[in-house]
Amino acid sequence: MLASLLSVARDVGYPVLFALVAIETMGIPVPGETAIFTAGILASRDELQIELVIAVAAAGAIIGDNIGFAIGRRYGRRLLLVPGPLERHRRRVIEVGEPFFDRHGPKAVFLGRWITGLRITSAWLAGVNRMSWPTFLFWNALGGFFWATAVALVAYYLGRGAERVFNAAGLGGAGVVVVGGLLLWLIVRRRERAGDGRRRVE
Repeated sequence: MLASLLSVARDVGYPVLFALVAIETMGIPVPGETAIFTAGILASRDELQIELVIAVAAAGAIIGDNIGFAIGRRYGRRLLLVPGPLERHRRRVIEVGEPFFDRHGPKAVFLGRWITGLRITSAWLAGVNRMSWPTFLFWNALGGFFWATAVALVAYYLGRGAERVFNAAGLGGAGVVVVGGLLLWLIVRRRERAGDGRRRVE
């Protein structure tokens, strides 16, 4: 599977790496992280330059997230509040999201980069919930740089052995994402209940 990706990636190079990472972080589920991983392997074979792989991937991540943030800030709230199916649940995103981003916005933006589901949604959720753009920009840029660097260097130093690791860890990686998402949901629910309890006491 990864062999075919390597062949395609070698031919299209940096522009497609940038596009895939930017599109993923804008909120569209495309294989941006896989593209960085693939590019890192190619760099280990001297078919791409690792410094450019990191720079292009980080730029794509930062720019894509800022576009997603702008879209969420401009249109997201309107879409969530429009009357129709699941309106109560959509409004809940704002009711829960605003206090969450007020308290934990920087952590959510930085750490969300490392979790597949949050990597796709954290930018526009930050925009929808009116996180300060300068704060978002700083933590987004920091997260984007460290994420791109870590993924690219792991692939680079694993080199040819990375293909075996990738194929073996595919199912396990999916399991980690599911478990991580469940844990995040449980943490948010626990904080909600604690907040409701404090309000009743008051």
